[in-house]
Amino acid sequence: MTERPSAREIVTLVSDDFSEIPYPARQSKPDGPLAWQGYDASRARAAERTGEQESVICGTARVEGTRAVLIAFEFGFLGGSLGERTGDRLEAAYTYAREHRLPVVPLVATGGSRMQEGMLALTQLQRVARQSALTREAGLPQIAVLRDPTTGGGWATLGAGADVILALPGSQVGFAGSRVRPPDADPSAYTAEAQVSAGAADAVVRPEELRRTLGMWLRLLTGRSASATDAPTDGHTTEPAPVPAPLGTTGLPATGWDAVRRARSGGRPRAVAYLDAYFTHRAAISGDRCGGVDPGMLCGFGERGGRTIAYAAQTGTATRPAGYRTATRLIRLAERLGIPVLTLVDTPGAANDAEAERQGAGAAIADLFTTVASARTPITTLLIGEGGSGGALALAAPGATYATPDSYFSVIAPELAAAILKRPREEVEATADQLRIRPQDLVELGVIVHPEGK
Repeated sequence: MTERPSAREIVTLVSDDFSEIPYPARQSKPDGPLAWQGYDASRARAAERTGEQESVICGTARVEGTRAVLIAFEFGFLGGSLGERTGDRLEAAYTYAREHRLPVVPLVATGGSRMQEGMLALTQLQRVARQSALTREAGLPQIAVLRDPTTGGGWATLGAGADVILALPGSQVGFAGSRVRPPDADPSAYTAEAQVSAGAADAVVRPEELRRTLGMWLRLLTGRSASATDAPTDGHTTEPAPVPAPLGTTGLPATGWDAVRRARSGGRPRAVAYLDAYFTHRAAISGDRCGGVDPGMLCGFGERGGRTIAYAAQTGTATRPAGYRTATRLIRLAERLGIPVLTLVDTPGAANDAEAERQGAGAAIADLFTTVASARTPITTLLIGEGGSGGALALAAPGATYATPDSYFSVIAPELAAAILKRPREEVEATADQLRIRPQDLVELGVIVHPEGK
């Protein structure tokens, strides 16, 4: 494979049995719609050099056994730029995917819109966005792979508009290409790695791991079991996610303060232990698509008993706005694809520093509350540690929240409650009892379903 793989090389890398779909015919004017002198000659040279007739090839293939529509850009053909004929092919690919209920995988390598076709080339972005929206409404997943380079409108539609975004290491990724950036721009900001760090892409994947990773994502998002040989897509069910078994202590706490101490114990099982025990395998999404990543909120999709279940799990830290937005993104995607959701609650509360306020903490929490409250896909919640105020409750499903014996849920931390009530430090433990925060108290109050998560 070349250093910058061609469209057909990248298709061969990730799939088997690639078969191109029919492309619509278009009557061409000499030198294109703008009569740009020399345009026909440029196209002819590009065709001779690459063996392709346009900057993208589209077809169906199997990726680790799951059939999908692949859209592969040929950067050697006029920089992988988008023109009217490119738009014809992209529309045909998305239409075929909807007609045959197939996921869409754009393998993007493009410099943007084709200058020789002017605004008619730029308006192809609206056309692509419309096709992507229709495919989203049809409940079909879109998984983008960002190659080098992915810039301009191709990044802002096919790339950044996908449900899951993978990127090859070192790829140039950004809306502004290298020749149009400010002269003092930091080039490291326009890389795949930088986009993952900023929450704009989910993962950097090495070429040798791309087929396996892409295949796993396709199986998870189409509901196709890893053990199936030729299962159809749309294999999800609307049954709620099973409640995980508690991994820590089994006896219920005697007092409210006992519940607090257990939940804050460094030896208590955390989210990663629960996810490892619950799923056969899982794949993570990362970032809120607004410039932020919160390592304290783990989100993704996993397989359990042949079913795909989405998860959003707090890890015991104060949850930042990016964490709430990522969880919201996760639940909305799961709902659109018909996938049940498991949430694991474990946070002392929402981050309340000045930076969190500048990042829109209130709006992020409000959006998650609304998303959980209005979700049509079932959400199951297990409280596995601290349940600190609204920052924890935002992730909890009304009427479907369970709790482990080493957890508590409180309107406010006992120490803060005592401070607000102007009580001395020695009354914190009594305040914890008054707040009725133990799992068994929460059952009596009707806040949770069962104190042991069974």
